[in-house]
Parts: sequence; C-alpha cells; structure tokens
Amino acid sequence: MKTILVVNAKGGCGKTTLSTNLASYFATNELNTVLVDFDPQQSAMEWLKERNKDYYYEIQGISPFDNRLRFAADVDRVVLDAPARVEGKQLADLVRRADIILVPVLPSPIDMRAAAHFIQELLLTGHIEEKKIAVIANRVRENTLIYQQLNKFLKHLKIPFLSSIRDSQNYIHAAEGGLGIFDMPWYLVSHDIEQWKPVVRWINRNIND
Repeated sequence: MKTILVVNAKGGCGKTTLSTNLASYFATNELNTVLVDFDPQQSAMEWLKERNKDYYYEIQGISPFDNRLRFAADVDRVVLDAPARVEGKQLADLVRRADIILVPVLPSPIDMRAAAHFIQELLLTGHIEEKKIAVIANRVRENTLIYQQLNKFLKHLKIPFLSSIRDSQNYIHAAEGGLGIFDMPWYLVSHDIEQWKPVVRWINRNIND
C-alpha cells in the first residue's frame, strides 16, 4: 500500500479536485484505491456518493470523523485529501502517513506567498524526504501575466514542479457525476490528460523508490 497526501494550508486551492482525479486515475488503472477525506466539509465523500459503482471503477471512501483509519491488506493506493489550515500536530501526523506529498498552488500573489511558507513548514517536519514532495500549479489560465509569475515562482522552489493544470470546465462536469477526467471519454479530455501525464509519471516513479 502506498499513500499520497494532497495538502496545502491555504483553502480553495483545489486539493479535493486533485485528490478525486488522482483517485480516479489509480482506480481506472485497476488499483484498489481508498480516498480519505480529512476536510470537515466532506466534499470528497459527497463526490463519491455521486459515483456510479456499477459503471465506473470503484473507489472506497473513508471519513476519519466516522471511522478509524484501517485499510484492508489488498489496498494498493490511499489518497489523503487534507483540510485547509492544517498545521502543527495534525500536519505532522498526515505527513507521517504519506509516501509522497503533492502541494497545489493557485496563480495569485497571496497563494504563492502562502505556499512558500507552507512548503518550508513541510520540510521542517522532518518526516519525509525532500524529493518526495512536489508542487502543481492548479486552475491556471495560460498566457496570463499572473500565470507567468506563478510559473517562475514554482521553478525556483527547491522541490519538483510537476505540471500546470488548466482551469477547465471538464473538472466541473466530472465532479457533478462523481467522476475524474480519467473516467471520461478521451476525446473530451485529451488536453487535460496530457497535463496530468508528468504528475502520474513522477508519482509512479517516486512511489516505488
């Protein structure tokens, strides 16, 4: 079993969108996948309620507010959707559970400054190797000045910058049906899939180290 933590102390940066789509990637690759929703709003669990288990690959959902975190022996991948404003002991506990960590960052000066401080805090926890942490630019609109600033900022960090995920209606349409873009017809989401390829390559390479 390998565990991926999607985390950023800043709210509204798209952690649940990344978590649900990552879970759908693992499930469609026939890996026994569990999605754990640490956010009190339980958006990931609401997403799972919309998923048609008879038609799409099954993803098991766990809310730590209702259940102890126990995983069956045949679970292959666990995706942890972290809450906003996570810090201190809670952050250390989540990091300790993770094999790799993904940090989504939005294209705004406030989010960039917050991300810099949060990544520093992550690295100071001392529970995970630096090479096991990576950032993703999320909800970007290319050819805008703020995107260029975000791109430059992320490239200067000491951890890998994997990809830029565009601000696409495909994610909204997918979420309405409890889907990820990996569940949708390829001809509708081919551009989005291309943006995810560097992410899943990095995960698959580093999760097996």
